[in-house]
Amino acid sequence: MPVDPKKRWYYVFAFDWRQDNVVTARKLDALIEQIRRDYGQPTLKVDVIAHSMGGLITRYYLRYGTKDVLNGNDFPVNLRGAAKLHTVILLGTPNLGSVSSVHRLYNGWTLGLRRISAETLATMPSLYQLFPHPLNDWLIASDGQPRNIDLFDVGVWRTHGWSIFADSMQAQFSRQGENLAALQRYFAKQLERARRFVWALTVPLPETPVKLVVFGGDCVQTPARLLAETVNGETLLRLMPDDVKRRIPGVDYVQRMLEPGDGLVTKASLLARQDLNPTAPRSLSIFFPLAYAVFLCENHERLTGNLNFQDNLLNVLLSQERPWDQPQNINESPVPMVLTKP
Repeated sequence: MPVDPKKRWYYVFAFDWRQDNVVTARKLDALIEQIRRDYGQPTLKVDVIAHSMGGLITRYYLRYGTKDVLNGNDFPVNLRGAAKLHTVILLGTPNLGSVSSVHRLYNGWTLGLRRISAETLATMPSLYQLFPHPLNDWLIASDGQPRNIDLFDVGVWRTHGWSIFADSMQAQFSRQGENLAALQRYFAKQLERARRFVWALTVPLPETPVKLVVFGGDCVQTPARLLAETVNGETLLRLMPDDVKRRIPGVDYVQRMLEPGDGLVTKASLLARQDLNPTAPRSLSIFFPLAYAVFLCENHERLTGNLNFQDNLLNVLLSQERPWDQPQNINESPVPMVLTKP
């Protein structure tokens, strides 16, 4: 049944966060097409408010629409999604990834009262696509110095015995009668697909009227780099400074491992910057059409309920003028809003 075109309606897009983000981008497109049918306006554009990984999905959709460009290394931008978007608001989005996703795939993840094992997480394509961008300084040694290790190289995971390549996995899978080799091949495939996904989000774009408004936290100490610590010949990945067992005097592990953020996403990742220094230019290999950013003192899971976010969100959505653009035609059709969330 058609909706009243004089009103703005709020649509919620609840997606399966475990799936490949390209799959979810196609489902986002299907919802936008449904909105257009609801309004009886086949060229209607929507506002998108995207939380966390939803922002990565929206950014992919803006660039490539429903096309899967991850089977090669060319990433041909078509802007088919941009043609259907009016304003994109990213809330707590890890635009350059999060080291917490790496640690979860390495060590498992405690979610509420339930623990999800590393081998279960390894079956979820989206987790790999949250990995830090290859240009990130994501790993340090016990002396606090960077370690140049390719996170997306399956050989690294196999050599160090991380995640499903741990010796204990062979016996576990044998008891369950499952094929560990098949999961390891899947792991390698998803690593390469994730490498292409993160690069696909940062290659240069043609001029587009869709700019990104960013909201996120900047007052919680947040993991920015994992630490590789060798214990009894085994390389272990530490997420927090307190996890480091063999400390070297004079090394400030808090300063080297943590940065301001929301507890999950660092401020630098939120802004798609390699460096927190505001005078340091963004890498030329990271194209990020930022309109402006609003920072909150809030934890990642509570960002949507933050009153400052809600107040500023309404200002962005209801204003007849966008700060980065020319005044919009006040007679244009109202724009419905889509919220993406895990």
